[in-house]
Amino acid sequence: MASAKKLQERVPIHRTAWKLADLVVLSLLLALLAHRATSLLGGAGAARRCWLLALVCEAWFTLLWLLNMNCKWNPVRFETYPDRLSERADELPAVDVFVTTADPELEPPVVTVNTVLSLLALDYPASKLACYVSDDGCSPLTCYALREAAAFAKLWVPFCRRHGVGVRAPFVYFSSDPEPLMADQEFFREWKFIKSEYEKLVGRIENSEESSFVQSDQELVDFFGADRRNHPAIIKVLWDNSKGKTEEGFPSLIYVSREKSPKFHHHFKAGAMNVLTRVSAVLTNAPIMLNVDCDMFANNPQVILHAMCLLLGFDDEVHSGFVQAPQIFYDALQDDPFGNQTEVMYKKLGYGFAGLQGIYYNGTGCFHRRKVIYGVPPDCTTHVKPRRTKGSPSWEELQAKFGSKKELIESARSIISGDMLTVPIVDLSSRIEVANEVSVCSYEVGTCWGQEIGWVYGSTTEDILTGQRIHAAGWKSALMNTNPPAFLGSTPTGGPASLTQYKRWATGLFEILMSRNNPILLSILKRLHFRQCLAYLVIDVWPLRAPFEVCYSLLGPYCLLANHSFLPKSSEPGSSIPLAIFLIYNLYNFMEYMDCRLSARAWWNNQRMQRIISSSAWLLAFLTVLLKNLGLSETVFEVTRKDKSSLNGDGSTDEADPGRFTFDSSPVFIPATAIAILNIVAIAVGAWRMVAGAAEDKTGGPGVGEFVCCSWLVLCLWPFVKGLVGKGSYGIPWSVKLKAGLLVAAFVHFCR
Repeated sequence: MASAKKLQERVPIHRTAWKLADLVVLSLLLALLAHRATSLLGGAGAARRCWLLALVCEAWFTLLWLLNMNCKWNPVRFETYPDRLSERADELPAVDVFVTTADPELEPPVVTVNTVLSLLALDYPASKLACYVSDDGCSPLTCYALREAAAFAKLWVPFCRRHGVGVRAPFVYFSSDPEPLMADQEFFREWKFIKSEYEKLVGRIENSEESSFVQSDQELVDFFGADRRNHPAIIKVLWDNSKGKTEEGFPSLIYVSREKSPKFHHHFKAGAMNVLTRVSAVLTNAPIMLNVDCDMFANNPQVILHAMCLLLGFDDEVHSGFVQAPQIFYDALQDDPFGNQTEVMYKKLGYGFAGLQGIYYNGTGCFHRRKVIYGVPPDCTTHVKPRRTKGSPSWEELQAKFGSKKELIESARSIISGDMLTVPIVDLSSRIEVANEVSVCSYEVGTCWGQEIGWVYGSTTEDILTGQRIHAAGWKSALMNTNPPAFLGSTPTGGPASLTQYKRWATGLFEILMSRNNPILLSILKRLHFRQCLAYLVIDVWPLRAPFEVCYSLLGPYCLLANHSFLPKSSEPGSSIPLAIFLIYNLYNFMEYMDCRLSARAWWNNQRMQRIISSSAWLLAFLTVLLKNLGLSETVFEVTRKDKSSLNGDGSTDEADPGRFTFDSSPVFIPATAIAILNIVAIAVGAWRMVAGAAEDKTGGPGVGEFVCCSWLVLCLWPFVKGLVGKGSYGIPWSVKLKAGLLVAAFVHFCR
């Protein structure tokens, strides 16, 4: 009998020329370090201290280059063949879909509704899908919007399937008119009717007021008097597909707002995901879980089928502990002015991760095996480290790990046994009381939730941390690339939103590095592969890069102000090495953007944002975690504002120039503003000294290199230079200018 056709194929990506370029840059960095070390032997005084500091920073940059080389060395991609799943239709497992939202102001319900509708209409058996929406804002408006969306789904989902709609988020589909097919007038009438109903839905959601329906609407009475930081659990089955309603054609929809209490730490998104895991376990208990952010709609209706090709397509499940889709954006501004798209990072580093132990978990657009989230090791592993032989855990062991609820323990035992074809609950509403009981704040006390089980606590980037734990258990992961892209999301615009997002990410990454869950310890003590450990460090050290990069950026201004040099002059041996590194590194980076079919402008914008992010968001994240570890502050989870202007379909925006940098009074802008002012002052002082001939030591003073460094930084920080004279949101507030000015004055005084 012929063997079944492969569902997926692992394709290596050849990069011989890139490897040679890697080695060229590495050799230049090592040559610079050797030149620094030998030159330091004969130096003295302040100039020697400058060279020593430069040596430390350049050694750090060399280490980063080695880490990047390791990650990029063996990239792979996966081809998936969903059409071949028709032969294995009976093997398709159920999938629980999780959508998370936290603030109805920053994450408008209309955005969440479009994401949910796109998920309800996916090409997958409706009886095997259930969609759970976690509302950490405990908003009756969000619940109301989802209830209305469920009613609209009765029209929308059958329409999408009848006509093979490609993109099933209504705001995208209705943003343009259909092709004028004169022969199908019936389709046009239906299209106009569905569009009209969608516009009514949006109108009802956007025009509704909390106070007008919380008391009058009996289904929303649970929200009366509820405080978003202190309220009981609220779980509502908005649509139950299990009640013999499969002919209606769309999956179950469940609203979940977990209990909140000032007496308990809620662990941000990780806590919400663990509650969703427990609630879904006692309701539908699907062996596969997909989680998406509220602004990340399904762009490919066959996305679950593509994921199943990877989850079912390997000979051993160890290779697909989770399947991650790239994070791509639908409303991205041209040339990525705020450096948010991370397209090059995904194509270069992401494919490199995929060639090791697997792609990192990105927090959205990810399919997990439920048993992986439960901390179950793979059945078979080729890793050399010994582990206890897997057996059926006892009731007492499960109770100690999962908590005391009988229904949850029974569902966990079913998953751990490897049952991929679980029988769904007949009536979801009959289990709401149990779901409420596993959603209370105290349920996790004395259990392994947040440690060995579920999303891991201890970092605001719970995605990277949880992915590291999964890989450390011996699992591998797969990167899913589809055409069209699986999911599309909303990217933050403006300076405050972009830097807030990067600061939150960097804060969580530094928390990982400073904890017992850092990849080095996981590699030594568990099953995280060594090269995967080094690859994780590429991302985890983002905040640790800030002090080195800021320090290096201050060497140029210091030398111009203090009449020293930290770079070899053109007349000195070794002067060509820094120049060669500068040119070849930037050419290498530029060619990466060309290879990803991005513009030169996009390359420059990302280069500029790299300097801005490291001197602002990453630096503040570094200081925040240091203060936290000293017991002087607490980590605060900052939700990134989601833009709903594009939901109108006309691309309109309230800002005259959405690609221009905007500012507010946040402390995140102070360091970069200070560095911009300092470099301008340093260039002016250095130029005046050269023109006036006031340098006391012409042989030891600054050279062309220091002027080039300062000028390069001014170009990179040009949005802040413009912000110094800008007005409104385009201008840096006076409070930020004053604080930055005080830092500059202190630095100038130090240089004297």
